[in-house]
Amino acid sequence: MHIAVVGLGLIGGSIAKVLKKNTPHTVLGTDVSMDVIYKAKLLDAIDAQLNDERLAICDMVILAAWPNGTVEYLKEKAACIKKGAVVIDVCGVKGEICSQLWQVADEHGFLFVGGHPMAGIERSGFENATAGLFEKASMILTPPRGLTIETLEALKAFWLELGFGSVVITTPENHDRVIAYTSQLAHVVSSAYIKSPTAQDHKGFSAGSYKDMTRVARLEPRLWTELFMHNRDALLKETDALIERLCEYRDALKEKDAEKMQALLQAGLELKLAADRKDVQ
Repeated sequence: MHIAVVGLGLIGGSIAKVLKKNTPHTVLGTDVSMDVIYKAKLLDAIDAQLNDERLAICDMVILAAWPNGTVEYLKEKAACIKKGAVVIDVCGVKGEICSQLWQVADEHGFLFVGGHPMAGIERSGFENATAGLFEKASMILTPPRGLTIETLEALKAFWLELGFGSVVITTPENHDRVIAYTSQLAHVVSSAYIKSPTAQDHKGFSAGSYKDMTRVARLEPRLWTELFMHNRDALLKETDALIERLCEYRDALKEKDAEKMQALLQAGLELKLAADRKDVQ
């Protein structure tokens, strides 16, 4: 196939690199930075720069831009995409993206499927992209209603070929509900946690717990603001619920209630063990 990758940052750059490593497909790439395009070409992460003429021959288009940029790009370039092509985005939110781009796809005769690779590191940019980023990771797909089993199976096989360990099929609404907890809330907590003045005194006093809690505070503020605002309702619900649970721990400390604290910790332990058991089922 001819495959376009729009956006050559950490995720898009890694997709381009693993496509070149694992498949015989021709990879055409573009980015807002010409320096990144030149570097991707120099390192053989892409075969050529993507333009409108080359976009028109692509069998698959992978949109690896930020949410707003993804929507803007596809609306602007929809007429260039050939009939029957498959377009997949890799944004961290799905509801607002899919609701708009399914309609664009229907109007122009191509297929749009929402996607979200559950992989990443705390550093961004093409310089941190690697062909091994997705090894054994989960790829989430949110297809439109009525998509055939044959097409779904072909899409699953494509992502598995890139090294993903599993492909999860769900709805945009369910994706956004769960991702508000598993990803977005974690970034909020990490950002808030590092704001303690004590963080500046951590050297020599910190180990795995501190590193785990603060790792994703190294985020790109503009990107994560977009993601949070696109998923505002679900993230607000998770944030409010976390605040309520934290208040229970605070109250046990304030009341010097060791029995209550132990019960809270025991309940958390049991829920963690139950969640871990689901990982191996």
